[in-house]
Amino acid sequence: MAKMEVKSSLLDNMIGVGDMVLLEPLNEETFINNLKKRFDHNEIYTYIGSVVISVNPYRSLPIYSPEKVEDYRNRNFYELSPHIFALSDEAYRSLRDQDKDQCILITGESGAGKTEASKLVMSYVAAVCGKGAEVNQVKEQLLQSNPVLEAFGNAKTVRNDNSSRFGKYMDIEFDFKGDPLGGVISNYLLEKSRVVKQPRGERNFHVFYQLLSGASEELLHKLKLERDFSRYNYLSLDSAKVNGVDDAANFRTVRNAMQIVGFMDHEAESVLEVVAAVLKLGNIEFKPESRVNGLDESKIKDKNELKEICELTSIDQLVLERAFSFRTVEAKQEKVSTTLNVAQAYYARDALAKNLYSRLFSWLVNRINESIKAQTKVRKKVMGVLDIYGFEIFEDNSFEQFIINYCNEKLQQIFIELTLKEEQEEYIREDIEWTHIDYFNNAIICDLIENNTNGILAMLDEECLRPGTVTDETFLEKLNQVCATHQHFESRMSKCSRFLNDTSLPHSCFRIQHYAGKVLYQVEGFVDKNNDLLYRDLSQAMWKAGHALIKSLFPEGNPAKINLKRPPTAGSQFKASVATLMRNLQTKNPNYIRCIKPNDKKAAHIFNESLVCHQIRYLGLLENVRVRRAGYAFRQAYEPCLERYKMLCKQTWPHWKGPARAGVEVLFSELEIPVEEYSFGRSKIFIRNPRTLFKLEDLRKQRLEDLATLIQKIYRGWKCRTHFLLMKKSQVVIAAWYRRYAQQKRYQQIKSSALVIQSYIRGWKARKILRELKHQKRCKEAATTIAAYWHGTQVRREYRKFFRANAGKKIYEFTLQRIVQKYFLEMKTRMPSLSPIDKNWPPRPYLFLDSTHKELKRIFHLWRCKKYRDQFTDQQKLIYEEKLEASELFKDKKALYPSSVGQPFQGAYLEINKNPKYKKLKEAIEEKIIIAEVVNKINRANGKSSSRIFLLTNSNLLLADQKSGQIKSEVPLVDVTKVSMSSQNDGFFAVHLKEGSEAASKGDFLFSSDHLIEMATKLYRTTLSQTKQKLNIEISDEFLVQFRQDKVCVKFIQGNQKNGSVPTCKRKNNRLLEVAVP
Repeated sequence: MAKMEVKSSLLDNMIGVGDMVLLEPLNEETFINNLKKRFDHNEIYTYIGSVVISVNPYRSLPIYSPEKVEDYRNRNFYELSPHIFALSDEAYRSLRDQDKDQCILITGESGAGKTEASKLVMSYVAAVCGKGAEVNQVKEQLLQSNPVLEAFGNAKTVRNDNSSRFGKYMDIEFDFKGDPLGGVISNYLLEKSRVVKQPRGERNFHVFYQLLSGASEELLHKLKLERDFSRYNYLSLDSAKVNGVDDAANFRTVRNAMQIVGFMDHEAESVLEVVAAVLKLGNIEFKPESRVNGLDESKIKDKNELKEICELTSIDQLVLERAFSFRTVEAKQEKVSTTLNVAQAYYARDALAKNLYSRLFSWLVNRINESIKAQTKVRKKVMGVLDIYGFEIFEDNSFEQFIINYCNEKLQQIFIELTLKEEQEEYIREDIEWTHIDYFNNAIICDLIENNTNGILAMLDEECLRPGTVTDETFLEKLNQVCATHQHFESRMSKCSRFLNDTSLPHSCFRIQHYAGKVLYQVEGFVDKNNDLLYRDLSQAMWKAGHALIKSLFPEGNPAKINLKRPPTAGSQFKASVATLMRNLQTKNPNYIRCIKPNDKKAAHIFNESLVCHQIRYLGLLENVRVRRAGYAFRQAYEPCLERYKMLCKQTWPHWKGPARAGVEVLFSELEIPVEEYSFGRSKIFIRNPRTLFKLEDLRKQRLEDLATLIQKIYRGWKCRTHFLLMKKSQVVIAAWYRRYAQQKRYQQIKSSALVIQSYIRGWKARKILRELKHQKRCKEAATTIAAYWHGTQVRREYRKFFRANAGKKIYEFTLQRIVQKYFLEMKTRMPSLSPIDKNWPPRPYLFLDSTHKELKRIFHLWRCKKYRDQFTDQQKLIYEEKLEASELFKDKKALYPSSVGQPFQGAYLEINKNPKYKKLKEAIEEKIIIAEVVNKINRANGKSSSRIFLLTNSNLLLADQKSGQIKSEVPLVDVTKVSMSSQNDGFFAVHLKEGSEAASKGDFLFSSDHLIEMATKLYRTTLSQTKQKLNIEISDEFLVQFRQDKVCVKFIQGNQKNGSVPTCKRKNNRLLEVAVP
């Protein structure tokens, strides 16, 4: 795939001016107009030398793709259009190739895009450094630390939906190959006051809203929380929902990021429990209660919230309740316990919430550091990324803004120092004479704030530590006394103030002239916020918690380690942190990203010039440009300079074979540029005035147009000549092909004409031969016909007398023969089907063939019956033999017979061999079972029936109990003499036994069965096979049955049955058994 085209130089196709050092003329108006022009064309990055200005577009731009990363990879800083990737690549390559530790300082006010800029830097470094499973894991952990810290340290403000409310400095550590090994994060001044109170239109920290929106119902129940934001006093409701922000999805992202960074499940649960406890602390409310001594005491209104907090944190409820109501003060060996009024109780509650959240955040940073720190002890290269709050000027500025602006003063100081140092080092390195540069040094402002003797922070600490009544007013009085003569300090009482009679400067305020402008600070809250006081009773209560994380956050609560020394103030801690940060930055090569917010509406395509102007002033960007161009505005290595401008001189165009510096000297001499406008360094040429550079660019542009015209001329001539030669060659080829085509076409016409002539001649010859052959054939046929007639005439004359004597007999025999032949031929096509039951037969055509016709019918029937029988298997033959036997025995004798014809004889209806119920019965019978059927045995006494299993084997007839399978009677077939049944449609039959036999002791058997025909047939055939005698089958509606010693008449009558179509049997008297058949 072709690589995407990119600009070959910063100066090519430039929108506005890509480097502010080249801006001409240089003033505030042209500076802002240049930024606006580039912003309107989606060019959000601009250089000031090696400094990158980034204007927040408030929308996604397609300039951060993997293709863009590859474009800026291993490129010279000024080779492509300005981009944050160019600075990131320059810093990374300097660290990797030149072994220089780097730091990237990202500054700007809230909403200017500092956090996104730091993410882009880290993502670029992660993309261009090495690959591998371990390296990828380190990169993923470094990148995933951002969502965790953003959730706990960022909040929605009026200026930014994802504003960092803490300063972050990350040192990313690399090995000698440039692969990341790990990192260390430092945090500065978390805005913990936001936990308990937020300005209108702003939110608390993201994690509270993410937890309530994204946690499962089970987790919320475990944390004793509800999803409704309005249930919690610490959450502002006017901005609880932010457009375009999905808190639930962000919560899942944070949980996943914590897992990737290395948090254990129980650690993540502990963190959420602390967050829930902070959230519920805000719901604790107090009420006043008078004591006997007349002092007011605070009591908790509703102890349910307190109970749930104690359950979450495993703290004794009485201990925490007392810590909210009493304060113990220790001095040497004495302890004094005082009650807290309602206001003090609320202060203690909020102080606990702020300290708990702030310490949790510090613990999170330390825990992330444990996971992402380098595991090896080899020498490391370091790249630091500083994402810290920018200069803040609000309507109401308090202690937080004072501390933030102090930090920015220090950063501005080191920025100017390092920028001048870098300029001076480059001049010395290139052997260029260094000229002194005048600039505003803000060290006097830093000294006003941080001086250990009479600085504002020192006086604030002194005021907090002194005995007696200490208020914000006493602190302001002290400032007025000490700083009254300082030119950058103003108040109503100071001597330098111009507003002594101006009521716009209140008594409770003081003003500092910062490098970015004047800022008015409200002195209210300075003392309390600097003290950052948490009552010892609350610290000890937290240390007694059963919750391991909370206990570790309050080590000072351990009674065994009580330290009566006052803890350091917030101001002194921050001052020490800033001093450490400055020392760290001074050991590294600095790279700067200045972020600018184009509007306060957080909307795309809007550029507020007054707002941008304000930021340009307090970022000192114009001063930065002046420092940069105080000596030489532009510098470039000899090779790229010669490559870019060599077409301006005939001696250097198109190729210069000598050293690049000599080529540049020849070039500038040929162009007659004044000597004072440039200087030659060791490896670079330095141009003093941007006008000289722009003149070179104009000349290059004009020369490129001339060269383009020349190239176009040569190209068009070449193209026309090539086209002419191609046309000429094509004409020759076309002419040759046409002549070939014409000859081929002519040849085809001659050939086709010859073929037509040949075909006509051949046709004429063929027709002539055909006529001759036909004539010969007709002559031969005519001769044959004449000869035949002549011979016939001769024969008839000779044999006429013989024909007259035998003509009648010959004709008769001939006619008869023809009729018989015709008869048999017709019978061949009129034969009926081969089915034996098909009675169709063709009609007789002649009477004299009657006997022949009948005999032929008989023979055909016998033949097709034989063909049909030959198809039977042995089993089918046996079945048909039984059916035939049944037909001979019962046809036209028993009314039940017709219904049995279509039913196959199965015999074994009970499947004794398969049914486990009849296992014993099967074992008792050794012979083959022919019939196994359930029959109804008629009781001799009353005519009622009972079910019995009727079994027929080769030699015996057996009766068995249906339920138990026990054999009741066994009769040898030789003892069976006769079977009697009625002629009606019933299933009754009697089995007569031989008198005097053992089986006949109880008399004959009378049965009823649904398969009477089959049973009687099989009994008849089996008896015949066994005894060689035919069994007598008696069919009568009255027959005698021997019951013991009596003979009983069984009589069958027609009658209406109550049971429908089922016959019934009834004993009338001792001699008569009547069966009613429907």
